Amino acid sequence: MAEMVHVVVPVFAVVVTGLFAGLFFAFSVSVMPGLGRSGDRVMIEAMQGINAAILNPYFAVVFVGAPVAVLACVVLYAVAGAVAAAVWSGAALVCLCAALVVTFAVNVPRNDALDRAGPAGRIADPAAVRGAFEAVWVRWNHLRTLVSLVALVCAVVALTVR
Repeated sequence: MAEMVHVVVPVFAVVVTGLFAGLFFAFSVSVMPGLGRSGDRVMIEAMQGINAAILNPYFAVVFVGAPVAVLACVVLYAVAGAVAAAVWSGAALVCLCAALVVTFAVNVPRNDALDRAGPAGRIADPAAVRGAFEAVWVRWNHLRTLVSLVALVCAVVALTVR
């Protein structure tokens, strides 16, 4: 059973870290550029819908599961004496935590402000609402994408150095 845990947990960590990074990557390369081509009200309404829809169990498993699984890898590798793998997993965990900090410090507050603006059709100045949201949200999402991709690479390297 212990052997299986030492295989399943690291593989799960890589998979959920890949999904974690892939989510931010998809926003960086397709969702936000696509919404950037739309009108202010359409962009606001779409992001409000995305922000509501993303709060689901699948997202929660990835968003919480990635750092928890990587932390489990750090512990498993350290206990097994696999120092190099523990260090690489630790680096992955630091990167995932950085992405979480950016998420909760920058992106979520902007999502909340967008929601507080009310229904897109009733916003008096949708250009101002969009202006306060989009550029900063996108810039910081690119950073989340980068650090979560680095986390994925670190988690994969941890698998190979065991």
